[in-house]
Amino acid sequence: MTTPLTPDTIVAFIADIFNRRGSDSYLGEQVTMSEHMLQGAQLAEVAGAPDTMVAGALLHDIGHYTNEFPEDALEKGTDTLHEEAGAAVLDPFFPKSVTDCIRWHVAAKRYLCATDPGYFARLSTASVHTLALQGGPMDAAEVAEFAGHPNLDAILQVRIWDDEGKVKNMPTPPFEHYAPLLQRVVDAHSGART
Repeated sequence: MTTPLTPDTIVAFIADIFNRRGSDSYLGEQVTMSEHMLQGAQLAEVAGAPDTMVAGALLHDIGHYTNEFPEDALEKGTDTLHEEAGAAVLDPFFPKSVTDCIRWHVAAKRYLCATDPGYFARLSTASVHTLALQGGPMDAAEVAEFAGHPNLDAILQVRIWDDEGKVKNMPTPPFEHYAPLLQRVVDAHSGART
């Protein structure tokens, strides 16, 4: 029987995933999964982003590892795409400002392709390939709906850091550097919920 996740154990649990699975290849990119997510977090940190955006940038692709979460944590995330699965398993522990960046980072790529003429040219070859699988650029109705998202600016910025965080051999701090930040965000969220 797996111990249920709590606000006191979630960060250590995520750290374990990074340590064991972070060297997995990242869908045709020149970086590993952990290199990619750590680069996103570093870009956010260097930009002076709030803790919630650094957390969103760090965890945006955690859904690729949802098979690592206990079965009961996956009730909402089973058999879904990585963005929804990742957000669903983190919803109990992180505020919406973080999980929205996770949940909507793929939609943000589709939105930016539809609204920013120069954005598509900045995508990696692998990201262009996955864009086609993810539905391509949004149509006008989808753009109008997505533009009303309350966390739109943060979601789009995390998406841009996602795209920029694919640099081979770029040095970053290790996951442990971000663990206290994640715990602060979790603690603030669980304190707000009690």
